[in-house]
Amino acid sequence: MNRVLVTGGSGFLGSHCVLKLIHAGYKIRATVRSQARADEARKMLASAGAQSADQVDFVQADLTRDDGWQTAMAGCEYVLHIASPFPSGVPKHENEIIVPARDGTLRVLRAARDAGVRRVVVTSSFAAVGYGGKPKNGATYTELDRTDPALPNPPYVRSKAIAERAAWDFVSSEGGSLEMTVINPVGIFGPVLGGDYATSIAIVKGMLEGTIPGLPDVYFGVVDVRDVADLHLKAMVSPGAKGERFIAVAGPLISMAGIASILRDHLGEAAAKVPTRRLPSWQIRLAALFSQNARQLIPNLGKKRDSTSEKARRVLAWNPRPNDEVILSTAESLIRLGLVAH
Repeated sequence: MNRVLVTGGSGFLGSHCVLKLIHAGYKIRATVRSQARADEARKMLASAGAQSADQVDFVQADLTRDDGWQTAMAGCEYVLHIASPFPSGVPKHENEIIVPARDGTLRVLRAARDAGVRRVVVTSSFAAVGYGGKPKNGATYTELDRTDPALPNPPYVRSKAIAERAAWDFVSSEGGSLEMTVINPVGIFGPVLGGDYATSIAIVKGMLEGTIPGLPDVYFGVVDVRDVADLHLKAMVSPGAKGERFIAVAGPLISMAGIASILRDHLGEAAAKVPTRRLPSWQIRLAALFSQNARQLIPNLGKKRDSTSEKARRVLAWNPRPNDEVILSTAESLIRLGLVAH
């Protein structure tokens, strides 16, 4: 099998993509920011049952520097570009996240083109789909929808919209024979392999630990990390995926209260600290005067940005796990690995 480069190979989605590639028999190279991250990634892969984790070639490369990318790309037929900044809080200036997201993506695409890579699968986000000029509740977003980079959205949303737009422009004008496919996942949950996991996982962790005091009126789509990894591999080799984007969502929107109900209904004593009280939106708005965390919730209160994975199911025969399985597998892995504080 031919060699695949995975950027951000020690991250939550990146490590699951590496696992899928190992099981599929590919030769794998993965980028990490430091050798310490490579050691952590090998331990995670081994604990997940990857017998040949030591056969993954980890190389050092940073999205903010040119060094290392030419070496990383050498001999690779495909690239899964997953690495991207995702801050846990609001950056002091939006360019702290926008610039590395945009320039890092262009850096990877340029190196892939120069190395003769056949196709790059870029991990974007639903943030680049559903935060444009269609704010009405009840609208179902599809791959035809795009977030306008010029709109005054939160920095993370703008970073994904700007980076994806820059990627399409580059491939169109300077890409040569390079092919590109984009994956737009909603909130990624699912089993964690170690202490490095998606920011969205903190919702389930916080509920189990009792650090989330109540349930705001917030809705979002969820998808299992294993299914997002599977979609990346399908998009990597399918002729029908060339030049396309695919939304990755498991099913209908779920609320914070819905997640709490799933945990309480299935986990017994382990869910004893999961909140039951619903927080009225006026209370969140009041708290936002003093709390940055509450302030981040304001744009999403009561908003229902529904989306569909019909295209991925039809074109790539993708079949994701249902919402309740996604949430439960997240919680069970956190408990199993001792990552829930008592």
